Amino acid sequence: METVGIRGDVMGQALQKVYFDNYSPVGDIIVMAICMVIVVLVATSYVEKTRNFNLFINILVYIVIAAVANVGYHEWSVYITNGNYFWVYVIRIIYHIAIFTILLTYTAYILELMHIELYRKVPIMIVASVFYVIVVLWDILSSISKKGFKINPDGTYNSDIYVFWIGYVGFVTMCIILMIVFRDKLYRQILRGFYGTIIIAFFILYLQGKHDQNSYTLVTFLFPVIGMFYLIHSNPYDMELGAISSRALEDMILYNFDKGIDMFMISLFLPDMDYDSAVLPESVQKGIRSISGNYFNSAVLFQISKGHVVLIAKRSANKDIESRIHKMLEAFNAEYEKLRLDYKIVICESLIDLKIKNDCAALINSVHRHMDINSVHRIIQTDVDGFMRYEYILSELTDIVRGGNLRDPRVLAYCQPVYNISTGKYDTAEALMRLRLSEIGMVFPDQFIPLAEENGYIHSLTKIILQRTCDEIRYLVKENYDVKRISVNVSVLEMRDESFITDIEKIIEESEIPKDKIAIEITESQNDDDFMIMKDMVDRLKDMGIKIYLDDFGTGYSNMERIMELPFDIIKFDRSLVLASSTDNRSEKMVGSLAEMFSDLNYSVLYEGVETEDDEKRCTELSASYLQGYKYSKPVPIMDLKNFFSKLEQEENHA
Repeated sequence: METVGIRGDVMGQALQKVYFDNYSPVGDIIVMAICMVIVVLVATSYVEKTRNFNLFINILVYIVIAAVANVGYHEWSVYITNGNYFWVYVIRIIYHIAIFTILLTYTAYILELMHIELYRKVPIMIVASVFYVIVVLWDILSSISKKGFKINPDGTYNSDIYVFWIGYVGFVTMCIILMIVFRDKLYRQILRGFYGTIIIAFFILYLQGKHDQNSYTLVTFLFPVIGMFYLIHSNPYDMELGAISSRALEDMILYNFDKGIDMFMISLFLPDMDYDSAVLPESVQKGIRSISGNYFNSAVLFQISKGHVVLIAKRSANKDIESRIHKMLEAFNAEYEKLRLDYKIVICESLIDLKIKNDCAALINSVHRHMDINSVHRIIQTDVDGFMRYEYILSELTDIVRGGNLRDPRVLAYCQPVYNISTGKYDTAEALMRLRLSEIGMVFPDQFIPLAEENGYIHSLTKIILQRTCDEIRYLVKENYDVKRISVNVSVLEMRDESFITDIEKIIEESEIPKDKIAIEITESQNDDDFMIMKDMVDRLKDMGIKIYLDDFGTGYSNMERIMELPFDIIKFDRSLVLASSTDNRSEKMVGSLAEMFSDLNYSVLYEGVETEDDEKRCTELSASYLQGYKYSKPVPIMDLKNFFSKLEQEENHA
C-alpha cells in the first residue's frame, strides 16, 4: 500500500510537471524587475502627483502582487504531495483578483486621463465595478463549488468555465470602447501610443496561445503601463542643465503644500538668453548646475523658458537657508563679473499664498516686470497681492474676449475733450478705455493694456471701444452736436491681424456714421516689419476717409524719415515736450521749430498734457492747432461729451 501511495505521489508530481512545462517564472520575474525599475526612475526624477499618477502607481503595485502570486501559485503547486491544495486555490484567487483590479484601475485611469464629465464618469465606473464584483465572485464561487477551476486528486487541473478570460476580454473591450467613444478628448498621438501597446499585447497573447504557453500573460499588462509612463508621466531631466520641464513646477508646489512641507524658491532670469533658438553657454550651464547641486540640499531645478530657471527646495533640508542664499549670491556675482549677462533674481521664502492661483511662473514674471535689470528681489505679500489682482484682471479680460460682446458692460468708454484753437470750441476728443470689475472696481489702462497686448487681446478691446465710440458719435450727430471726430488708440501689434481693417470698417458702417468722424491714433514702431505693416494699414485707413494721428511724439525713439513716409494728419506732442518747452529758451525754440515744421508740411499739431495757463499760452505760440489736458478736462464718461460739445442749431440761432 505504501508503495502504491508513493507511486501515486510520484505520478501526480509527474503529471503536474507535464502541466507546468508550459509555464516559466521568467516572464513574471521580468515584470517585477521592470516595475521596480519604473519605481526607481519615478523616485529619482520628478513626476506630477496627479490623480492619474496615483492610479498609475496603484496599477504598478497590483501588477507586482499579481506577478508574485502567479509565481507562487505555479511553483507551490508542483511541490505539494499531500493532496492539500487549499493555499493554491487562495493564491490563484489572489492572482486573479489582482489582475481584475488592474483592469478596473485601467478603466478609471482612462476616464481620468480623458477628463470625462462627472455625469458620464459615474455610471461608467458603476458598470465597471459591478462587472468587477461579478467576475471576482464568479471566480471564487466556481472554485469553491469545483464547477469552475479545480485540482483533481491526481494533481491535474481542469476548468469547465474559464472566468479569467471572460473578465479579461470584458475589461479590455470596455477600455477600447472608451478610447474610441471619447477619442476627441485626447491628443491623437497619445491615443495611437495606447492603441499600439494594446495591439502588441494581443499579439504576444496570440503567440503565447499558439505555442501552448502561459508564462507571459502579465507581460502584456505591463505594455500599457510603459506607454503611460512614457507618454503621460515622464518628465526627463535636461542632460546639460539638469533641469526638469516647467509643467511639473506648479504640481510640486501644490503637492508639498498639501503635505505641509515648507519650501523656498529662487528664480534666475537671463533676458538676453530668453528666446527659442538661444543656446546657454557651457559656462552658464555649469554655473547653474553648480548652484542647484552644491549650495542647496534636496533641490529640484525647473526650466521655465530658455533663459529662465527656477529652483525649489525644502526648508527642512536647508536649515541655514540665509547663509546658503548668501553664498549662492556671492558665487553668482563672481560668475557675473566674468560673463556679464544681464539677470533678474527673485527669491521667495514662502509659497503658501501661491496655492490660491496655482501659477508660480506667472507670479515670477509679474515681479520681473517691475524689477530693475541686474537686481535681486525678495517676494513679499504686496507682490502676491499685486499678482492676484493681475490674475483677476487677466481672467476678466479673457472672459470679455471670449464673450465677443462689443458692448460688454465691464469695458467703459471715457473721453478727454480736445480744445480746437481755431474755433475756440471742443469739437474733437480722444476715446480712452477703463475696466470696471466687480471685485476690484475701476481699472486704468496702464494696468490692463500691457496684459491685453501680451495675451493677444488688444484688438478685441479696440473693437469694443470703437463700437462704444461709434455709438456715442451716432447719438451726438442725431442730436445735432458739432462733433468733428473722436480718436481711438490702436496698437501696432493688432495691425498684424489680417482682419484689422475689415473689423474697423464693419463696425463703422454698421453704426451708420460718416467714416471721417473716426480717427485712429498710432504710436510709431521701431521694428522694420511692423513699420511696413503700419504703412500699409495707414494707407488703407486713409482711403476710407479716416484721419490718422501719430501719438506720443517726443517719447523714446522718433525717426523723422519714417514719420514723413506716413500720411499722418495730426502729430500729438507728448507731455514731455510741453514740459521741456518751459525749461529754457533753447528747449522752447527746439520744440517750437519742430511744431512749425510740421505745420508748414500741413500736419496739425496737438499738444497733450496741457495743465496750466502758462502751458496753454506757450503751446498756442508754438504752432499748436489743438490742446488737450487737465486744464480743460480730465477724462470723462463718453456720454458726458455733450457737456463740452455745442449744438449746430444753437450756432445758427445765435447768428
